[in-house]
Amino acid sequence: MAWHVTLYNVLTTINNVLLTLIGIPFILQFLYMFLFWLPKKTFKKSEEKKRICVVIPAHNEEDVIGGTVRRLFERQNYPKELFDVYVIAHNCNDRTAQFASEAGAKVLVLDDPDPKRHIVSYALKFGYERILETGIPYDFSIRLDADNHVNDDFFSLMNDAFCSGVRIARPYESALNMTQNQFTRACGLYYTFDSRFSSRVRERLHMDAHVNGPGSMTDMEIIRKIGGYDTVSIVEDTEFNIKRMLEGERCHFVEDAVVYEDLPSSFRDTMNRNKRIAAGNARLLFRFTPRMCWNAIKQFRFSFIEQILTYAFIFICLLLCTWIPAYYIYAVGYLGGMGLFTAADAAAAGISGPGLWQLLTIVGICLGALFLVAGIFQGLLLVLLDYKKMGADRRRELLSGAFLFPAFTVVYCITMTLGLFSKPKWVKINRNTGTRN
Repeated sequence: MAWHVTLYNVLTTINNVLLTLIGIPFILQFLYMFLFWLPKKTFKKSEEKKRICVVIPAHNEEDVIGGTVRRLFERQNYPKELFDVYVIAHNCNDRTAQFASEAGAKVLVLDDPDPKRHIVSYALKFGYERILETGIPYDFSIRLDADNHVNDDFFSLMNDAFCSGVRIARPYESALNMTQNQFTRACGLYYTFDSRFSSRVRERLHMDAHVNGPGSMTDMEIIRKIGGYDTVSIVEDTEFNIKRMLEGERCHFVEDAVVYEDLPSSFRDTMNRNKRIAAGNARLLFRFTPRMCWNAIKQFRFSFIEQILTYAFIFICLLLCTWIPAYYIYAVGYLGGMGLFTAADAAAAGISGPGLWQLLTIVGICLGALFLVAGIFQGLLLVLLDYKKMGADRRRELLSGAFLFPAFTVVYCITMTLGLFSKPKWVKINRNTGTRN
C-alpha cells in the first residue's frame, strides 16, 4: 500500500477518535437543552433573616462602583441593618474608594506593588481576612463585581436557600446590556445557556452547580474554617468551587436570584474575557483532574466528571480551530486530487471510508445540524423561555441574537483558543452601559 494511502488512513483514524472524544461533552450539553422542561428548584421562604456581608473587589471602577453600591442599599428588599457592603479598592489610582464610601460601603484599600498580585484573587483574599478580623458574626457572604446589579429580592432569595441548608450557591446570570447590539444579543444568549439549561438540570438531577461567577453565596463558616480565601489563581472562583467540592461541600443553583453583568460587546472585549477563562481553567484542569476523578469514585459523585467534561470545552475549542479544519481540508484535497470521488473509488485505493462526495455530504449535514439544533434552535428556545430575565420587554428584541447564535459560537471558540496561549492579567474593563454613579 502506498505511503500516502497509509498516512490518510492513520490520520482518519485519529480524527475519528478525536470526534468521539469531542462528542461526549456535546451530548451532555444536548441533554441539558432537551431537559429544559424540568421545573426549577425553589427554596422555602424563611422568616429568619441572616446577617450578610457583600464583597466587591474593584480596580479603577469609579464609573460604576457608586451606582452599584447605592442600588444595593436602595433596592434590596432586605433589612438594611443586616447587610454590609465591603469594597476592596485594589491598586486604584482613581476615585473608586471615594465613590464607594460616599455610597455607603465599607472600603478596604489594598495597595500592593507586586505586579504578580494584581489579580482579583488577592483582593478577595485581603478583603475576607480584614472582614474576619472585624469579628462581626456574618452568616454568609455574597461576592459581586463592581458593575453588577441584582434583582430586588436577591438577598432574600439567597437567605431562603441558606436557611434551607445551602452553604454554597450561584445565581442566574444575565446581562445589563443584552440589547445593546447584535453582538451582545448573541453573546448574552450564549452565557445564559448555562443558567437556564445547564444549571437548572444540574440542580434538579442533584448534581453540583458551577459556582464560578458574580453573585455567588458562601457560608461564612466555610470562610472562617479556611481562614479567609484560599485561592490565588486567575480563575479564583472556579478554583474555590472545586476545592470546596473536594472537601465534600455541595454547590447549588438559586434560579430566581438574578445577577446582571456587563457582557462583552465586541470581539476585542470577548478576547480579553476569554484570556482569563481559557488560560486559567486549562491550568486548573491539569492540576485538579486526577483528584476530581478519584473523588468521583470515592464520593460516588458524577458532578466531578461533569465538571471535567464541561471545562474540557477549552481543549475542544483548540481542536475545532486547528485539527478539525486542517484534517478536512487535507481530506478533501487528497480525495479530490486522487480522483476518489465515491466510496467504491476509495475502497479500490485501499481507503476504508467515504469518497469525496460522501465526505462533503456528511460534513455538510453535520455542520447544518449543529448550526440549526445546537445554534439557532437553542437560541430561539432561550428567547422563548427567558426573555424577561435577559432584560428584554418583548421576545422579538432578542430574535436576531438567536439567528446569530452560531456565529458567536465560532467567535467564542476562536477567542478561547487564542486565550489558551495568552498570559491574562486583571485590567480595567470597557463598560458598555453608561456611567452608573
